[in-house]
Amino acid sequence: MPPIYISYLNRLDVAALAMTDAEILAAIETALGAQGRGEAVIEPRVHLEPGVANGHFNVLRGSLGGSIDAAGVKVVGDFVDNYKKSLPSELAVLTLFDRFDGRPKAILDASGITDMRTGAVTAIGAKYLARKGSKVLGHVGARGTAYWNVRLLDSLFDFDEIRVHSRRPESRDGFAAKLAADLGKPVVATEDWRSCVEGADIVVEASRLDAPQPLLKTEWIKPGAFVVPYGTMSAVELSLTDIMSKLVVDDWGQCKGGKFGSLRAHVETGRLSETTLHAELGQIVAGLKPGRERDDETILFWHRGLSLSDIALGHAMLAKGERLGIGQRLRFA
Repeated sequence: MPPIYISYLNRLDVAALAMTDAEILAAIETALGAQGRGEAVIEPRVHLEPGVANGHFNVLRGSLGGSIDAAGVKVVGDFVDNYKKSLPSELAVLTLFDRFDGRPKAILDASGITDMRTGAVTAIGAKYLARKGSKVLGHVGARGTAYWNVRLLDSLFDFDEIRVHSRRPESRDGFAAKLAADLGKPVVATEDWRSCVEGADIVVEASRLDAPQPLLKTEWIKPGAFVVPYGTMSAVELSLTDIMSKLVVDDWGQCKGGKFGSLRAHVETGRLSETTLHAELGQIVAGLKPGRERDDETILFWHRGLSLSDIALGHAMLAKGERLGIGQRLRFA
């Protein structure tokens, strides 16, 4: 057997790459387009609940063709009380493989990848589904993927007003301060959900609830808004989908089943179904189905997390690491 080597990027390597907003968005948009054209295989995520703490593991699997041409598996721990240990709520590892013979190609710290690619999917969704003149962002949630949601959305829309909310004052205030420093503009930390999301052009719900609780009220969503609820535990009312002109998801196969997800109850009650679903985002990116067609459309996008976006961003990081001499090469066999 010939020698097999794997590329390895740890957390310090990923940070050293300093991926730009444009690089992240380009990688994710490429993956979404490939998915829309049928150049990918996605298996619905599965969960492991160890039963010893307030959290679980997500296992995401996929194969992506085109210029990326790799298969991958990501395992991400999602433990909401990790802040008490000064740890991120999500810690993850991504493995990449040759699609044709199964050889392992790379291992990457995927905690940062998870945050970046989730924010990028939110932003690409807004690129195709939000009103072009959107100027007010309301974002609930301050941990994990929240930073990249706001940063990448602002890179596309240059908001006049950014509002953020989180349950703990120290969390939302620190989040607002970091965003304000990095984005070079004021960011308002609100004391409640309503003042954060009411009347916003783009609403992102990325809360970290222990159990479903309808904290985001449908009546606060203004006509023509773009709404992205994706918390693990639902924070929205059942009536939210009733006001939508279009319902879009990242992958219907994984959205229609499973235990967790912001719109789980909407699937179970038939409000979100193959009949009511407008499209998967990849179909819109690939030009197979329309995105926003009028300013008065109120549109919802639910994304549960795509293994393909992990694979695409991991691939982009490996390519940049090779160009810059960042990362390690390990003998596998």
